[in-house]
Amino acid sequence: MSTDTRPANPETKGAIELTLAMVLSGTLGVFVVESGASPFNVVFFRCLFGTATLGLYCLARGFFKNHGFTPKKLGLAALGGVFIVFNWAFLFESYEDASISVATVVYHTQPFYVMLLGAVLFRDKLTAAKFGWLGVAFAGLILVAGVSGADLTGSGDSAYLTGLGYALLAAVFYGVSTVITKRVTGVRPHLVALVQLVLGIFLLLPFTRLGEMRGLGGGWGWLVGLGVIHTCVMYVLMYSAYQKLPTPKIAVLAFVYPAVAMLMDRAVYGRSVSLLQALGIALIVAASLGINLGWSFAGRRARVAPGGEPAPAADAVAVSKAQLKTEVTTEVPTDVPTEIKTDIKTGGTR
Repeated sequence: MSTDTRPANPETKGAIELTLAMVLSGTLGVFVVESGASPFNVVFFRCLFGTATLGLYCLARGFFKNHGFTPKKLGLAALGGVFIVFNWAFLFESYEDASISVATVVYHTQPFYVMLLGAVLFRDKLTAAKFGWLGVAFAGLILVAGVSGADLTGSGDSAYLTGLGYALLAAVFYGVSTVITKRVTGVRPHLVALVQLVLGIFLLLPFTRLGEMRGLGGGWGWLVGLGVIHTCVMYVLMYSAYQKLPTPKIAVLAFVYPAVAMLMDRAVYGRSVSLLQALGIALIVAASLGINLGWSFAGRRARVAPGGEPAPAADAVAVSKAQLKTEVTTEVPTDVPTEIKTDIKTGGTR
């Protein structure tokens, strides 16, 4: 009897890695809420513990050698990090005011802001199909939000409306970070993420109320988990997977994240979505896939302008929470090893 020792299909391995990463992303909201810390405190300690673990990983793998950073690339990575860090704070705030399910789905509209920002800042072409999918997405967003007339007139749940606003603002900030960070070419995404985490420590220190952390007790375990599991481990899985998978598979697997988030919200907190919200989720999923896979309303694949490959749907914390995808680029000095000639296609970290 012979044993098949052939290596696994890289694409299959990538699909498994990305699925695991998206499952981890879906549990992030529970870790944030269960920590019992305020949003800015949560982000600060996520950055602190994430820096320690991801930094050790990069050191062990030798990523600091031939890192590929230039002053311009470092500045762009840091600028993208400013928006990523505050994107986390707004997203975590929205969990409490709205719900993990609603906040995650609203946050998952990131790819559309990336598309709009690309059109405004870099004159990326917006086709009729893209406008159509954008309309579908925002119709879905209205249904998911479930905002009533009472909410708008001030006699309803104002906290819920505030939570929706925070989730939308977080998605916009993620989109801005994406547009900035995708210009950082020839640098391992692990190192870009590490720069952003280190920046987050110093950026959030003035907003962090360390006195509130006394007596946190078991909450520390949840915070350590956010840094180790939802930052270091999740990023390593994602960055590895994105190098093995085509955009269509990334776009589809990205929706494991909101699906798991909604399941966790129901299992842990007993929250569920209404039928209208479920219809809205379906519209957002369809629109995001339509944008990422180049679907047209005529049923044929829409053309993608040169250099305008659709960005995979996000997430992440993320780290959607929009996504990170790497590809070989020719914009790297010839003395840099081939395996690190990568370009962050769709943004910063979840």
